[in-house]
Amino acid sequence: MKKSAFILALKCAIITVSLVFSTISTQAQGVVRSQHGDWQMSCDTPPGASSEQCAIIQNITAENQPNVGLSVIVLKTADQQARLLRVLVPLGVLLPNGLGLNVDGQDMGRVAFVRCLPNGCIAEVIMDDELIELFSSGRDAIFVVFKTPEEGIGIPVSLNGFREGFAALP
Repeated sequence: MKKSAFILALKCAIITVSLVFSTISTQAQGVVRSQHGDWQMSCDTPPGASSEQCAIIQNITAENQPNVGLSVIVLKTADQQARLLRVLVPLGVLLPNGLGLNVDGQDMGRVAFVRCLPNGCIAEVIMDDELIELFSSGRDAIFVVFKTPEEGIGIPVSLNGFREGFAALP
């Protein structure tokens, strides 16, 4: 996936309002249904929803900065029309620099944060087939958050089990 396609995917993402931020509660309150390598499938029924929502999730802390961590959440929208990659980062990151992504050494560019909540800020992108395949066949992703314009913190995320976890999503 080219950098421009990654950024365009974010810009084109019309987010399903009822699910945009409900997975944050899934992460905190959901029931873990299965483990797929380094990914957990967690399911919950969001407030006001008529059906259960499941996501594969991985929570990571930076090795050299234990106070900097993130949650990577992948889900299909309730209408099954979109697949979303949502990343929750801690408050205090530099928002204008966005969130960087590198998969197996390939720079994927940066995406903007869409909203901050009391427990962190969210970057989100619609996952096209190319990005899903990249995650499915990849070994490692590095998400980069910035504390200053010059200081990026790379947080490695294992892609072990992503293919199986994504395939198991209802």
